[in-house]
Amino acid sequence: MMQREFWRQFDYWLFGSVVILCIFGIAMIRSAIAGNQVLAELVTRQSIYVGLGLAVVLVTAIIDYHYWASISRVMYVGTIAFLVIVFIVGEVQFGSARRLDTGLFFIQPSEIAKIVLVLVLADFFAKRQEQTHNLSWLFRSFLTTMGIVVWILLQPNLSTSIVMMVLWFSLLWISGLPLKHLLVFAVIALVLVVILGGLVISGVKLPFIADYQIERVVNFLFPDPNARHGDTYNVEQALITIGSGGWFGQGYGHSPQVQLRFLKVRHTDFIYAAMASEFGFVGTTIVTGLLIFVILRCLRAARIAADPFGSLIAYGIATVLFFQTAVNIGVNLNLIPVTGLTLPFVSYGGSSLLSLVLGIGLVESVVARHKLYEA
Repeated sequence: MMQREFWRQFDYWLFGSVVILCIFGIAMIRSAIAGNQVLAELVTRQSIYVGLGLAVVLVTAIIDYHYWASISRVMYVGTIAFLVIVFIVGEVQFGSARRLDTGLFFIQPSEIAKIVLVLVLADFFAKRQEQTHNLSWLFRSFLTTMGIVVWILLQPNLSTSIVMMVLWFSLLWISGLPLKHLLVFAVIALVLVVILGGLVISGVKLPFIADYQIERVVNFLFPDPNARHGDTYNVEQALITIGSGGWFGQGYGHSPQVQLRFLKVRHTDFIYAAMASEFGFVGTTIVTGLLIFVILRCLRAARIAADPFGSLIAYGIATVLFFQTAVNIGVNLNLIPVTGLTLPFVSYGGSSLLSLVLGIGLVESVVARHKLYEA
């Protein structure tokens, strides 16, 4: 009876939307790397990741989400250990060490760390829901977050660190952050921005901000119209690629900007631009709408969850999905400086995809059991 009720409450709309996005992602990666023999195997790899990912969703959904609370501390310590190993022996790519090479595949622990942080913070706030939300409550959650973030900053990986800080603040706010503490945050944030800005301008080398990250901000604020390489070039080509798509696009596999490789990193950071060129404004609107639908289903799960722990898990996953989607599209449209955040379920990346589908599996577990625990 319990199994029948589980599958009756299972969110097939959420699962189906994720499946469609993943399959569409494989197709877009195939088009983006067409003719590039060096990257040819990425389509096969992503297909394997998607197959594994969909299995992860189902297995995670079957496991009672309360189980993760009992092992969240072990996962927290294990995640920090992996991040320390990456910091020491990780493979350097694009100016930072983020991946471990196992010989068969690469592991990027910072991606899995997002989901671990969701579980740890959800457990922390859920257990202290009835306690006074004072500064001790606030700073304990902050220190818990920074235990992971500091090692990601040292890679350096500023974009993922920002995701985690946004995640922490979102769950903090949902858990009942008092207005007076919000004002304190605003003052501290303003002071930090002024101090960091002054240090950067004065030429002081900061351990958690690489030169290329500073250049990205400078290029965004003061773009060089004569640049023929680097982030300025990539963003300009992304805008040209998006504009070339018009309303309905130039057709799958028929974008000169993509096929002639004027658009760089088109299978990861700038896959949105490639999608816009081939499917136009209408196509990107449909895909963006599907991503928004996934986020809304996660918010629905949070609303109907049987307990605060389940609700916070769903809110956390929705926050990660929304932030990554907004930032990736914002970068492609040149609304914010270039970052390394992928478009959820569509961009190439095994660790990124598997971490996100693990999050979807957790949301499915929350949805499938909301009536069971209410009863």
